[in-house]
Amino acid sequence: MRVRLMNEIVRRGYTVDLVTARSDSPYMKQLSPAIRVVPIGTTHALTGVPALARYLWSTRPRVMLSQRTRVNVLALRARTLARSGTRMFLTVNVNLTSKLDAVGGRKREKGLAQLRKYFPRNDGIIAVSRGVADDVARLLGWPPERIRVAPNPTVTPAIYEAAKMPLDHPWFTSGEVPVFLGVGRLVPEKDFANLLHAFAKVRATRHCRLVILGEGPERPKLLALSAKLGLADDAQLPGFVDNPYAYMARASVFVLSSTREGLPNALTEALAVGVPVVSTDCPNGPYEILEAGRHGPLVPVGDSEALAAAMTATLEHPTERAARQAAAQRYTVERSASVYLEAMGFAAAGAAT
Repeated sequence: MRVRLMNEIVRRGYTVDLVTARSDSPYMKQLSPAIRVVPIGTTHALTGVPALARYLWSTRPRVMLSQRTRVNVLALRARTLARSGTRMFLTVNVNLTSKLDAVGGRKREKGLAQLRKYFPRNDGIIAVSRGVADDVARLLGWPPERIRVAPNPTVTPAIYEAAKMPLDHPWFTSGEVPVFLGVGRLVPEKDFANLLHAFAKVRATRHCRLVILGEGPERPKLLALSAKLGLADDAQLPGFVDNPYAYMARASVFVLSSTREGLPNALTEALAVGVPVVSTDCPNGPYEILEAGRHGPLVPVGDSEALAAAMTATLEHPTERAARQAAAQRYTVERSASVYLEAMGFAAAGAAT
């Protein structure tokens, strides 16, 4: 999402630097050559301050956009040291209450105290969905209108081109057996374990298959669960793939099983390429993207029975393809960049740093 946003802003004539601690992401190869990459070695909220302060002092950017509380704390501290006058904006892309509740105890209290201390020091806070914005406002005790909402730059022309690319996978070529698809990092909050349980229930009544794209620390647990449920022949976890859109375009149903989100990009991308979708009604994002279930059923978090029923119903009676694709147009890169630029105080056109 960051790469898409930066590329679009550069395309409009603005100057953009990417300040980063790491450059080994597979998405770096999609970065516009017009964007200068500035390595600072670390994003630690204390040890990273000198390097980032040197950048702010020497470059004097008008705006810095950060993401995640730790990185935002680093940016605010570096601005104070550099006395640069750079305006700071923070993007919040997840339901923070759910995230804090997941860690619990003293960590929760420490995290809440940190965000209440540092968030108000920004010149603006931008949330990826209305639900996320309302959640931040509640945590800070602010009126909801103080938090700006900017959609993720999810839909691009490249998605549609990538969806047309050949896919060398036998399950997606024959069309004889329906394939359910999940996409995301293999982490607890994506709850792919719930998806495996739901798929097992669906497969008990009909021949079908499941593919989960993504990589992460939950892989061993998910493989063990798949074996325990007897799914080895009909469920695959191929890992990270460069082109998930070719899978989406050929899947029978896309399933989002998360316990929490902010504005799930994979769900929007699935709508854009036209695949029927099912989602948990997790905080936040799916309810807004699917317009209260108009473009795909919403089921309770963690309920494998309800998820299985929705998967079966969607397979048999999908929503209208044209309506699904039209709904995704609210999340184009062009619309996202315009909202971000306006929220950060830039005009719709004209070059600036």
